[in-house]
Amino acid sequence: MKRVFCVAAVLSAGLLVAQEEKPLPDPVSPDFETPRPIAALDSVFLGDLTWMEVRDAMRDGKKTVIVATGGVEQNGPYLAANKHNVVLRGTTEAIARKLGNALVAPIVPFVPEGDINPPTEHMKYPSTISVSEETYQRLLTDICESLRTHGFEHIILIGDSGGNQTGMEAVAKNLNAQNAPGRGHVYYIAEYYDFPAVEKYLEQHGLKQKPEGLHDDFGMTAMMMAVDPQSVRMQQRIDAGKFHINGINLAPASNTIQWGKRLIDFRANAAVEAIKKSIAATEN
Repeated sequence: MKRVFCVAAVLSAGLLVAQEEKPLPDPVSPDFETPRPIAALDSVFLGDLTWMEVRDAMRDGKKTVIVATGGVEQNGPYLAANKHNVVLRGTTEAIARKLGNALVAPIVPFVPEGDINPPTEHMKYPSTISVSEETYQRLLTDICESLRTHGFEHIILIGDSGGNQTGMEAVAKNLNAQNAPGRGHVYYIAEYYDFPAVEKYLEQHGLKQKPEGLHDDFGMTAMMMAVDPQSVRMQQRIDAGKFHINGINLAPASNTIQWGKRLIDFRANAAVEAIKKSIAATEN
């Protein structure tokens, strides 16, 4: 009986050795000519696509990629801390589809929101997550460099919050100063972050606000509702009789959602115009 067990053990060990010695596919050496086995998803969001879908999109001319920065911060009693990231889901898709040759990298949610300890600015409120300016710029640099490595020719930086702007401008300047042959150009598009223009647009259409002292306003609420009504606590505010902001009634919700779509389109148009001008300036 012992011999049987010994033989079985030896055979088992031999099989294990044989399995271990069998060469495995190399995960870091993909075959770029492998055909995609299924139809591609109709999405501009890089994170929603497979590597083959991104490869084929780039081969079809989508060599521009948008890197958008949002934030996780307090936004008063009604709006989710994810406010800027929610808005960017709407604006970045609109920008990419209007350009026609662009994809959207995963939105960067972590940006400078104030000192961490002791806390300053938004960091005084629960829900906020902050990073240092150094961490923020290093993160953006690595994201842009990753996209350049994969062959994107135009990397577009846009930010939906004020504290994001300086870092994006610095990263674009530093990466372009390296002037590495064959590496994509990085563009900081300041025109995207132009809330005075949004406010003026609203006033031209009879929507003048009376600030209530909250980190909230009609334009942001409307854009968020166009993407995700729950992010502004729509039903809870209706139930509590609080479905208004800065003197503007948000009811009917369908009307505010339409305004949100108009504002997303307005901001996307301004960004697309600036992006095209910036790219043309580097190519001429």
